[in-house]
Amino acid sequence: MIFMLPITLDKAKLKRYFFTGLLVVIPIWGTFLILQTLLAFFDGIFGDLFSGLTGWYIPGLGIVMLIGVVLLAGILTTNIVGQQLHQRWEAWVKSVPIVQGIYSTLKSVTDIISIQQKDKFHKVVMIQFPKDGCYCFAFVTGTVPKEMQHISHKRLINVYVPTSPNPTSGYYLVIPEDEAVSLSISVDDAMKMIVSGGLYVPSAQHTSAVTEDHTGVPFGQYAKDDG
Repeated sequence: MIFMLPITLDKAKLKRYFFTGLLVVIPIWGTFLILQTLLAFFDGIFGDLFSGLTGWYIPGLGIVMLIGVVLLAGILTTNIVGQQLHQRWEAWVKSVPIVQGIYSTLKSVTDIISIQQKDKFHKVVMIQFPKDGCYCFAFVTGTVPKEMQHISHKRLINVYVPTSPNPTSGYYLVIPEDEAVSLSISVDDAMKMIVSGGLYVPSAQHTSAVTEDHTGVPFGQYAKDDG
């Protein structure tokens, strides 16, 4: 026997659920597709090469070679010569119209991941920018050096204001600490809201304004610790 449960969802909720689902499914599907393509590519090249030389085919050889290529790329780009080669490669890629668009999009994604992994943002705040009455997210990156504090009678802090949908570009501002409204929202949730243009909305318990961050450190403590 099949039981039918009554579903009463209006179009607005269905639309919101659909786009929320897309935000969840697309990254997962994209990650799987990229990994599958890379593994098939390396397995096809090196697997066939090894098989032709030895007469043996080793399943999964592409995984080993992919890890090796990634490690080699990391080693090369950590020295001056590798960085110069990487810069020339990027300059060439960006000169090709179609390839430039694809590469820039993927590069933006990896840059976002890199920013989050560096864990340099102390907390999320809201400030009035670019004009009074217009609020935006900003990330506190620390306090300014003592020799710069004399320009204001208020304690100054460094903040980074990211742009949407690419938070890897933005503005570095020095503002009075009391002009920043501290939030309990996590850096990860703030990044998702910025990238999605506000389509992603974190749970209510993570969005209220507070006077201390998730570690329990008062907002002004960053200034005291750095000073």
